[in-house]
Amino acid sequence: MTEEHFKKIISHSKEFGFIFPSSEIYDGLSATYDYGQNGVELKNNIKKYWWRSMVQMHENIVGIDAAIFMHPNTWKASGHIDAFNDPLIDNKDSKKRYRADVLIEDHILKIENKINKEIQKAKKRFGEEFNEKTFIQTNQNVLRRQKNIDSITKKMENAFNSDDLNSIYELIVELEIICPVSGTKNWTSVKQFNLMFQTELGSVSGESASIFLRPETAQGIFVNYLNVQKTGRKKIPFGIAQIGKAFRNEIIARQFIFRMREFEQMEMQFFISPGTQEKWYNHWKENRMNWHKSLGIAEESLRFHDHIKLAHYADAACDIEFKYPFGFKELEGIHSRTDFDLKQHENLSKKKLRYFDPEKNESYIPYVIETSIGLDRMFLALLSHSLKEEELKDGTFRTVLSLPYSLAPTKAAILPLVKKDGLSEKAKVIFNSLKAIFNCSYDEKDSIGKRYRRNDALGTPFCITVDYETSKDNSVTVRERDSMSQERIKIDELSKFIDSKVNMNLLF
Repeated sequence: MTEEHFKKIISHSKEFGFIFPSSEIYDGLSATYDYGQNGVELKNNIKKYWWRSMVQMHENIVGIDAAIFMHPNTWKASGHIDAFNDPLIDNKDSKKRYRADVLIEDHILKIENKINKEIQKAKKRFGEEFNEKTFIQTNQNVLRRQKNIDSITKKMENAFNSDDLNSIYELIVELEIICPVSGTKNWTSVKQFNLMFQTELGSVSGESASIFLRPETAQGIFVNYLNVQKTGRKKIPFGIAQIGKAFRNEIIARQFIFRMREFEQMEMQFFISPGTQEKWYNHWKENRMNWHKSLGIAEESLRFHDHIKLAHYADAACDIEFKYPFGFKELEGIHSRTDFDLKQHENLSKKKLRYFDPEKNESYIPYVIETSIGLDRMFLALLSHSLKEEELKDGTFRTVLSLPYSLAPTKAAILPLVKKDGLSEKAKVIFNSLKAIFNCSYDEKDSIGKRYRRNDALGTPFCITVDYETSKDNSVTVRERDSMSQERIKIDELSKFIDSKVNMNLLF
């Protein structure tokens, strides 16, 4: 995938009602987007599949929906007030502010792109005889560039792990990183910047009324842990899942919906006994990777990436990265959070958050394994993976959004061949019979070929055409999106046929 593909995704998203720039009639608001009529359906289907996978399919995981506003002490206990910072650097000429780690990661990505270009050139030169693994291990240009990447990564790791802001600055200078806007290397020193949005609660302003928009959904789970455990009579190990909005005052909000200031998370906190965290950490790593693969995402587009710097609450952490058009980036995080959060909330609230283990006959603060996926990033990953340009046998091209059928916004489009001769009326009867079971659309505008192409671009799995034969044999022509094959199906068998192809159970 390339930058050109990324531009097509953004354009396609707006043209076909998936994502619109927010407040567009007022020239928009930076890094905020609205999900359109097809986008919201796809988004809801992703949430539905995640919820069924995480909650419905596990007898020891339940869900909650916590408030966005929380007591300010929540964020004091979690460490967000003191430690939720990004290292930022300003360019004196452009007056633009950047995240220091992103500047360095982008520099590494440029080197990785050079390696990929070397590989692609060699593939073209050697054809079927090309052995990519051997080439990577022996080509001097690749080896030199990989050595450079390893050296930069090591320096970056040391600087961030020690919170050495001066070393981060020196690395940016050493790499001769330039400002993307001004093109100069005239940098300020690196400083920390807190990412939380602060506002006032109530009509009287003042320090006592200060409150924050939550920067993550996890804390709503932690403060409700004991409520859920007692009312649900849960035994460890058990999990609590949640889908909800979170807010971060990102300085660099970019790359379409990949990094925004308002976003949605799908998180699950899994409470375990101390000492078992390694076992459960590995379990959820494998479980979550398999979930992504179940959606048809190619194995080479997914990878694990261990964190260079562990968060203050973690003893192990990694990301599942997806190969977006702009490179491998975080899609989901799996973190071993130890007992940090519950211990901090117990200390500050003075309320016991212990679990009595009847098997061990002792009380303890549970450890936690977290899985946290950005819903917007998952949405973008599916668009990136699914949007394709295909050349057909007649030399023409079609745009197709090959989403998993179960997640497609619309499952079937009902299309009368023409508007006259009673075909529209018959098509509407079929539409009305199916709309209570599946999300369907009805379209009688343009030629049937153009309507097929439009539904390919929307990701609609099936187009159901009502033609002149329908009144004779009580059948319709059903066209399948990916193969473009067509078959006649009896009208009274349509519901069963569609369900056999789009039912979400097929993903499990």
